[in-house]
Amino acid sequence: MATAFDVLAEPNRRRILDLLRAEERPVGDLVDELDVSQPAVSKHLRLLREAGLVEVRSDAQRRFYRVLAEPLQAIDDWLSPYRAMWASHLDDLERHLDSMPDS
Repeated sequence: MATAFDVLAEPNRRRILDLLRAEERPVGDLVDELDVSQPAVSKHLRLLREAGLVEVRSDAQRRFYRVLAEPLQAIDDWLSPYRAMWASHLDDLERHLDSMPDS
């Protein structure tokens, strides 16, 4: 089984999550927005579902997908030290630029 990082490495899957962020959507809406074939979108959704990043709800013949935030929180937690590192580097750059004489 692929990890969340493996699954999110693919740009169309990240776009699907972006589209699902605001509200659940049926597969057809995702196909229209992505300009990707329905079978390809369904494959991406299957991989996102297997990674625990989305869940599906059936309503008659339609399937609606929505984002599951919990796995994304784990990724955010993992990234936190890296954000702190970059913030520190940007603070150092700002101090350096502030110390330079104006031209």
